[in-house]
Amino acid sequence: MGSKELKVINPYTEKEIYSFPMDTVEEGYKKVEKAYKAFQEWRWSSFETRREVCSRFMVEFDKQRDKIAKEITEQMGKPLWQSQNEVNTMLDRARYMIEIAEKTLKDEYLPGKPGFVRYIRHEPIGVVLDIAAWNYPLLIAVNVVVPSVMAGNAVLIKHARLTPLCGKAFVDAFEKAGAPDGLVQDIIADHQVVDAIIKHPQIGFVSFTGSVRGGHEIVQSASSRFINQGLELGGKDPAYVCADAPFEFTVANCVDGSFYNAGQSCCAVERIYVEKSIYKDFVEAFIELTKKYKLGDPMQHDTTLGPLAVSSSREFLKKQVEEAVAMGGKLVVSPDEFDKPSHGWFFAPAVVIDAPQNSSLMQEESFGPVIGILPVENDEEAIELMNDSPYGLTASIWTQDLERAKKIGERIETGTFYMNRCDYLDPALPWTGVKDTGRGATLSHYGYYQLTQLKSMHLRTKWD
Repeated sequence: MGSKELKVINPYTEKEIYSFPMDTVEEGYKKVEKAYKAFQEWRWSSFETRREVCSRFMVEFDKQRDKIAKEITEQMGKPLWQSQNEVNTMLDRARYMIEIAEKTLKDEYLPGKPGFVRYIRHEPIGVVLDIAAWNYPLLIAVNVVVPSVMAGNAVLIKHARLTPLCGKAFVDAFEKAGAPDGLVQDIIADHQVVDAIIKHPQIGFVSFTGSVRGGHEIVQSASSRFINQGLELGGKDPAYVCADAPFEFTVANCVDGSFYNAGQSCCAVERIYVEKSIYKDFVEAFIELTKKYKLGDPMQHDTTLGPLAVSSSREFLKKQVEEAVAMGGKLVVSPDEFDKPSHGWFFAPAVVIDAPQNSSLMQEESFGPVIGILPVENDEEAIELMNDSPYGLTASIWTQDLERAKKIGERIETGTFYMNRCDYLDPALPWTGVKDTGRGATLSHYGYYQLTQLKSMHLRTKWD
């Protein structure tokens, strides 16, 4: 019996574009063991060596930027210009994580104590399994891959079934950069094989970006072992627009934050609360900008909204909008208002105002170009509604009052709180979440800590 195959469908043409054999458990185990062998050597490499390899990786990746961007668009449908932006951002993020590695991971010496030398080491953890998502296939992967290698680990990349070429792009660039054989590998596998790999004794850490259900499955798979997992599982990120917000700037950014990448962003704006005094004006301006989106061939530069990556998402989004309207919301921008190509998994923008707080549109992650907008009386009501969610990845406030923003931000249950920006990751800040969004952190110096293990060095130098 032959091995299973992974078929990749272009969401715009709806045709198969790639097919790959899927790894069996035995093949997965061989890759883990190969990675562990590479780790045993790499863990003793110098920071200079790691920096050189990762810097060359960036050079090699950059050489293939046009090809990689095109492949992203073919695989998951985002407009090509957005895929090109992702390549740029990924390289910037990698550069920052390389720059801070040595300082972050150097031995920490404690204050002198007569007769003793005491310091703390950050040692590599082994083989890191990175289960990456398809929506930002380079950015999500780089958050783990480059820091893992810089920390002295080996990496096994299990990319999403929609974007397997992205995992291969990382492997190819590291091989051309001169990384030891097996240090960075990819695997194409189903849930059963991934479950078995997680249970392999040479896997030291699992990073997963995906659904809450998927996160529970990862935890269950790892439950028989004492290894940590980093989990980013979703969000329903709120924005609060205050009456003193810089108006045109705020509207433009909230629209972009809602619909960039067809709303398929972990930290997309998914619900908006607006102070009543500017609610009507905000909604009118939001509608006007939303109607300017152009659906079409994602390879064309003037396309601003491509097809969804998952065909079945269209029905889910349709039901969210219909339920919100049935519960009293008003559909002020309908998907029917947009011209759509005759093929492709498109879902045009939908805007529902006065969407009830208990509707699916305001509670369940949409991951698509739909948005609910509600008026609020004051900051207290905004805080209450923003916190009324099982998720907590990001939240934003739009105001000119820094002290107001800080005061409100400290009360919001979220991993990242923004003032006058959204849908953005600063690599100097930890990317983390609360509640059902998951646990752990990537990026910043904190992102290195989950990829290493502490060792206390307690050395007595006098014994008389």
